[in-house]
Amino acid sequence: MVQHTFRMDLKWGDGRNGSGVLKADKLKSEISIPKEMGGLGIGTNPDEMLLGAAATCYLITLATLLENSKVQVASLSMRAEGIVNVSNGVFTYEKILHKPYVLLESPTEREKERVMRIAKKAEQTCMISKALKGNVMIESYVQIEQAR
Repeated sequence: MVQHTFRMDLKWGDGRNGSGVLKADKLKSEISIPKEMGGLGIGTNPDEMLLGAAATCYLITLATLLENSKVQVASLSMRAEGIVNVSNGVFTYEKILHKPYVLLESPTEREKERVMRIAKKAEQTCMISKALKGNVMIESYVQIEQAR
């Protein structure tokens, strides 16, 4: 068995509406609660970081599965959205939407269907998606186009 340990050091000041700093091996950022949630809006926040973790994991998994399946991708990009619901003062991370954009050289209908299956598999096998399963709904909406 192989285990990987990731570490992060954090500092915080001034209660709920304060700010702080996080430092990891390849990441350093100021942190606070977003303005739209009544915070300072300095740096990043847990909502963005959760979305970033889910989105990057999904995109890397998708790229790996496409490569392993020998799909000739001209370009791969993605937009991700995180939906947070606020009910009775309780904040709940409700849903993450992955919207990958796959550009193929000359896609056939069969290849498009294959990419759609691979995109679904990426959603199911990504480590972060699996960690969130049962707590946050994750959906993907794949757009496939032909390179010009």
